[in-house]
This record gives sequence, structure tokens and C-alpha cells, in this order.
Amino acid sequence: QVQLVESGGGTVQAGGSLRLSCAASGSRFSVSNVGWYRQAPGKQREWVATFTNGGITVYANSVKGRFTISRDNAKNTVSLQMNSLKPEDTAVYYCKLWNGVIEYWGQGTQVTVSS
Repeated sequence: QVQLVESGGGTVQAGGSLRLSCAASGSRFSVSNVGWYRQAPGKQREWVATFTNGGITVYANSVKGRFTISRDNAKNTVSLQMNSLKPEDTAVYYCKLWNGVIEYWGQGTQVTVSS
């Protein structure tokens, strides 16, 4: 069983920055892909960024150049550095861990960007 716990959400003005972190329990972290998703009010959950177990990072076009995903396999953590935040980035952000066999989600952390 894997548990994911996000932290670092909050309220920031447009143009500001936040750093989200996700701590994972269990022993499967280094062999799994990790990523961030978000869900705005009234919208479907959407993918934000992925950091594969092979070291590849991929970003949604809407955040490319502003967000950076990183992972620390020694600490079982994945982070999302968010810069130049926009009001449309307001959402609950979720981290996800998966491989071909398992899939786990965190409980989410709220990010609110005021204009």
C-alpha cells in the first residue's frame, strides 16, 4: 500500500510562486512514474506534469516554461515548482504515482491564484 500526502498549497497573487510537495510511503517510489494533476471547480481533472521512472519530464502546454517537476528517490518525494502563476492555475492539485500494476492518488492541496 502506498500513501501520498501533498503539501504546499495556498493563496498567492498572480505572478507569484508556490512549491508543492508530495511525500510517498512504501517501497515502490523509485520504480514508479510520478506526476501532478489538477482539478478546477466545475472542470474535469487534468494532467499537469509527469516525471517518469526513467528520468523523463513532460509538461502540459498550459504550464510549460512556468512549472518544474522534480523528484527525490532517496526521500520518496515529488515536487512541483510553480512560477508566474495565473488565476487560471487555481485548482486542487493532486499527485499521482503509478506503474503498470498500481496507481495511487494523494488527497489534494488547494492552490488559489488571485488577480
